[in-house]
Amino acid sequence: MFAVDFHTHTYHSYDSMMKPEKILRLAKERGLNGIVISDHDTIKGGVDCAALNKDKDFKVFIASEVKTSVGDITGINLKEEITATNFSEVVQQIKNQGGLVLLVHPYHHHKLDEINFDAIDIVEGYNGRELPDNNVKAVLLAKKYNKPIIAGSDAHVYSEIANARTFYENMDDLTKPLTTECKRNSIFAEPSSQLIKAYKRKSPELFFRWMKWAPKYILRRM
Repeated sequence: MFAVDFHTHTYHSYDSMMKPEKILRLAKERGLNGIVISDHDTIKGGVDCAALNKDKDFKVFIASEVKTSVGDITGINLKEEITATNFSEVVQQIKNQGGLVLLVHPYHHHKLDEINFDAIDIVEGYNGRELPDNNVKAVLLAKKYNKPIIAGSDAHVYSEIANARTFYENMDDLTKPLTTECKRNSIFAEPSSQLIKAYKRKSPELFFRWMKWAPKYILRRM
């Protein structure tokens, strides 16, 4: 079987500092055969990782996690940047490139009643950062609409890479997963990435807000 992590961010995302070279090395060391690089609103990280990957037995999928009018939607197998923000237009731009539409963490700031599920190809049923209850609901949502279920680590820091895996007989068709596994990321990972966001945006306000909120976040997930 082949193992793929569907949700990884590089330093091209506003809340990550991870370098493509190290992402690739750790992904291979941790037993992945493929990785989806889905930076926020850009394919730059995926393009960088694909250019660096010289291993014919390892596959980099170029993607982007796009902030849309209904919540985050990831386009996979992209060749160009997604410039739209309206859900229908984002889907059209992904499809025009021959890409797949992935609904990530459906119960994290999404307007599910405004989503046309006919346009969704796969659903992230398991997200390494989500609360277990949200993952349960995401799996039920995918089953309701008869959508393939995948797992993504949502890695923003190196310790998260490969914590979630989706297994395939081959990697030619990502809409045909065999099974998944997902290990919860460290409770300190998301506060870390939010502090990275504050640093990269040079926002003391965001920094102190997250420093204040982080203990509540950690306690909720213990």
